[in-house]
Amino acid sequence: MALEKAFIPYGGYWSTPFVKWQGSFANLHPVKFAAEMTQRALAERNIAPNCFSDLFFGMTVPSINCFYGAPWLAGLIGAEGITGPTFAQACATSARLMGSAAFEMETNEEEDRAILCITADRTSNGPHLNYPNPLGPGGRGDSEDWVWDNFQFDPFARNGMLQTAENVARESRISTEEQHEAVLLRHHQYKQALENDASFHKKYMLTPVEIKPGKKVVGTVVEDEGIFPTTKETLSGLRPVMPDGTVTFGAQTFPADGNSGIIISSQKKAAEWSRDSGIEIQLLAFAQGRAEKGFMPKANLPAVHRVLERAGLSLGNIKAIKTHNPFAVNDCFLSRELNIPLADVNNYGSSLIWGHPQGPTGMRSIIELIEELVMRGGGNGLFTGCAAGDTAAAIVLKVDAPS
Repeated sequence: MALEKAFIPYGGYWSTPFVKWQGSFANLHPVKFAAEMTQRALAERNIAPNCFSDLFFGMTVPSINCFYGAPWLAGLIGAEGITGPTFAQACATSARLMGSAAFEMETNEEEDRAILCITADRTSNGPHLNYPNPLGPGGRGDSEDWVWDNFQFDPFARNGMLQTAENVARESRISTEEQHEAVLLRHHQYKQALENDASFHKKYMLTPVEIKPGKKVVGTVVEDEGIFPTTKETLSGLRPVMPDGTVTFGAQTFPADGNSGIIISSQKKAAEWSRDSGIEIQLLAFAQGRAEKGFMPKANLPAVHRVLERAGLSLGNIKAIKTHNPFAVNDCFLSRELNIPLADVNNYGSSLIWGHPQGPTGMRSIIELIEELVMRGGGNGLFTGCAAGDTAAAIVLKVDAPS
């Protein structure tokens, strides 16, 4: 079933730069930082925080006091009268959150409704947890490093995320060389976003960002931080991380920190808040998919087929595609299976290049998808991204814009 009542004001979205873990955002509390950036973004758009009916919050890495989730964030931004759910669905958090907000719009008869969707994560300095275990030796508890240990081990598939990429690479015969070719292409696409003084990023990115872990400003972030220059020669010198594997450090993303926001509203409210009355953005469908155990990058395929079916569209109706690609294997596999050139996907950047702060990753991709479609005179756009548990989520949206 296609969605009919979920719209996004043109310009009603934003993202911080993404910063490689243990970088400039490492000591900023993710909820408080997200509140600061949300207040700034709303002020720049002349939108009062109390205009929203709900706040949907996505966050996958716990931090101090995050038990209070969306209600706390709402209070911090000056919207004390609203509340909402807090989502944690690994890398699919953004798509799941936006899909849920769209379903809320679809099923609620209240007119002029608007939902504020915020995603935030800090993979840096993640929690080191101790779980009580009275039956342990001497009553010793069980411990877990939230970020590192969960990257390394899926308790159901009993493998790490890197192994899922290797499983797909082996089954589909995706070589290291093919992966590196995809990496070089993705870097070239990202560089296009930096042209003309990063004019593409300035369409949505909150910049510059002052770093204030306390009362004093200790630095400023102007653009994505932690991206390394990449050439064919440097990639060819890398060896696979796993013995007898294919995936190198150059062919996978890196953990990062940052936050993003997007407004999902009624058609009337979206028109009122749009930066251009001639542009309309509508969410058409959301879907999920799951691959066989231990083959996470393959999960995008069923998610794509399902979301297109729900939107009532074929792949030929899609003008632009963005993916969350933690591994180059993801895009190599999807390109083959959908029979689309790698160069037709991820214009202006992707998480393979600018990093992966988990919750906000997909939201930034969707924001960039919107801006690309506006630049191309409108059309339908597709986002898909895999997530922990051999799953994936996908969204289809439509942009009506002057050509």
